[in-house]
Amino acid sequence: MSDDESQEQTIAEDLVVTKYKMGGDIANRVLKMLVDAARVDVSVVSLCEKGDEMIMEETGKIFKKEKEMKKGIAFPTCISVNNCVCHYSPLKSDPDYVLKEDDLVKIDLGVHVDGFIANVAHSFILGVSKDSPVSGRKADVIKAAHYCAEAALRLVKPGNQNTQVTEAWNKIAQSFNCTPIEGMLSHQLKQHVIDGEKTIIQNPTDQQKKDHEKTAFEVHEVYAVDVLISTGEGKAKDAGQRTTVYKRDPTQQYGLKMKTSRAFFSEVERRFDAMPFTLRAFEDEKKARMGVMECAKHELLQPFNVLYEKEGEFVAQFKFTVLLMPNGPMRITSGIFENELYKSELDIKDPDLKALIQSSVSRRNQKRRKKKKVASQCGLPATTGSTNEENETGD
Repeated sequence: MSDDESQEQTIAEDLVVTKYKMGGDIANRVLKMLVDAARVDVSVVSLCEKGDEMIMEETGKIFKKEKEMKKGIAFPTCISVNNCVCHYSPLKSDPDYVLKEDDLVKIDLGVHVDGFIANVAHSFILGVSKDSPVSGRKADVIKAAHYCAEAALRLVKPGNQNTQVTEAWNKIAQSFNCTPIEGMLSHQLKQHVIDGEKTIIQNPTDQQKKDHEKTAFEVHEVYAVDVLISTGEGKAKDAGQRTTVYKRDPTQQYGLKMKTSRAFFSEVERRFDAMPFTLRAFEDEKKARMGVMECAKHELLQPFNVLYEKEGEFVAQFKFTVLLMPNGPMRITSGIFENELYKSELDIKDPDLKALIQSSVSRRNQKRRKKKKVASQCGLPATTGSTNEENETGD
């Protein structure tokens, strides 16, 4: 174990930070493309395909000389609407969903460069504009989720505890008469690992409170902070929708019996390693659907089930990736949130949380020379992969 730890690459290295930021830049651009492309009568399948295609296309343009370097999708594009909580990424053979006016749309995706992962998720209402802002429960839940993300941006920093974030989320959601989705986890990220050991839990049950490990954030750690808030009770359930997103579990071994399963699993190992993938990525969808069954049954693959809140409720999601740098946390992914589009009659009640969210998020300027030096190693302009100043935070 100690040998592995000594070889682990972290954001203490400039080149690793650059790889994270390049992935973040691509994730942000793909998200923007999908938000712009999401229109009334557009199919979810077509958007998911567009998202995944752009991730592969853009990651294919970087580090071209590094033939052995793996890069591409760290989480396939999922588009979950209204009371669908997460992981909706249908196959062509599945019933499709066509977007409608006033739908609450959640887009979730991830990009990796050399195994360094940049995840992002964003929520918005279809057809909303400054002339026609949204009010009522949809506005409540989007504002609650947005403020939860903003609070986490200021709380996920070295020395703070994961429980501080959980408590803040509960208070903010309650202010908007909303509930965080029960038991959802935000994970620490490491190279090739999307579900690291350290986590932040949302709205834990009494049993989860006992079981969940209390931990402090440390310098040079990376987190994908994932906020999911509901207008309902916050209980996400599997409604029997086909699971299409899976991830290989490197700790499990089993001798597969079926030839189709062995061929499928071999392709998973070769193309995706331990990153989540969608069955849509396989040329023969029918064989993929057959092959995945034995692999999942024997836990070689972990499913990302499609989850739902109660019909008639709404769920909003915001996710960002943050690097805990020595001079302050740096957010490398996020969508563009337009506050004036959402008119809620409710607001945060806790004065300390209100002050926290209103506090500055600007980082101390990094040395430009260092940035240029690292960028030149990659054969790129110094600005490539960098994030807007407002996306970066610190004291």
